[in-house]
Amino acid sequence: MNGWSEVFLGVIAVATLALAIVQVGVFVVAGLAVRRVTRLIATVEEELRPIFGHVNAIARDASRATALATAQVERADKLFADVALRVDQALNDVQASLGRPAREGRALISAFKAAFQAIRDLRQHGRGRQTRSEDEDALFI
Repeated sequence: MNGWSEVFLGVIAVATLALAIVQVGVFVVAGLAVRRVTRLIATVEEELRPIFGHVNAIARDASRATALATAQVERADKLFADVALRVDQALNDVQASLGRPAREGRALISAFKAAFQAIRDLRQHGRGRQTRSEDEDALFI
């Protein structure tokens, strides 16, 4: 058994050596892969750095444009509110200025109407009195 033990021991030694060589190869290949991935990442970062700079500039510009647009919208809102207030005040002033003469005109027309009615009443009562006096004169004789 001594002969077979040495053969099996030799096979185990060769297998262990082969596994060690394979592991060293895997470590070397893994190291090379890590270096290549590291170089790839560095290249990608170098390529993307200007793009990120441009994206940041675009974001800053967009933020500034949004702030300016917001300010302009607020100014326009204030302007329209002021215009609406002034238009409302102007319409109230026009209504008041037209309403006063209209009321005075109505009062004047009512006065003329009352005067004409008084004149009509005087004419009707005046004619009636003349006819009555003539009738009374005729009866008196």
